[in-house]
Amino acid sequence: MATQTEPIRGKIAKILGVREVALNIGKEQGVKPGMLFSILSQKGVEILDPDTGALLGQVDLPKVQVKIINVYDKVSVAATYKTKRVNVGGIAGPDFRKLFQPPQWETRYETLKTKLVEDVAEELDDRDSYVATGDPVVQVLDEEE
Repeated sequence: MATQTEPIRGKIAKILGVREVALNIGKEQGVKPGMLFSILSQKGVEILDPDTGALLGQVDLPKVQVKIINVYDKVSVAATYKTKRVNVGGIAGPDFRKLFQPPQWETRYETLKTKLVEDVAEELDDRDSYVATGDPVVQVLDEEE
């Protein structure tokens, strides 16, 4: 089987929820369940040579990675997949009564940071870090976890 050298590229067609997006690429473009994609900033960052000031090029800025969960002919659905363990009880917090209680761990999925979602876990400083319809996506060919 030949190794894929060029990543599949597309865009977010619709934000479906706090973890899911619909992409404008599907089976016809070679998308398969389990593939990973990076959602990129619509604006890249220009890189200048520190010595000459000449423009060396532009690099993409990833916002979040998603995994393909459903594929149709012309559209696919992707969801965030990274998790983290969070202590929601026990020693955490300013409440000293919890000091002697055992920790209570929960697994939480990474969520999309969108302007449509008001109760996101963390505040973002940069407006460009929000995920939006029209954001470009690019397949992740080599995932090193």
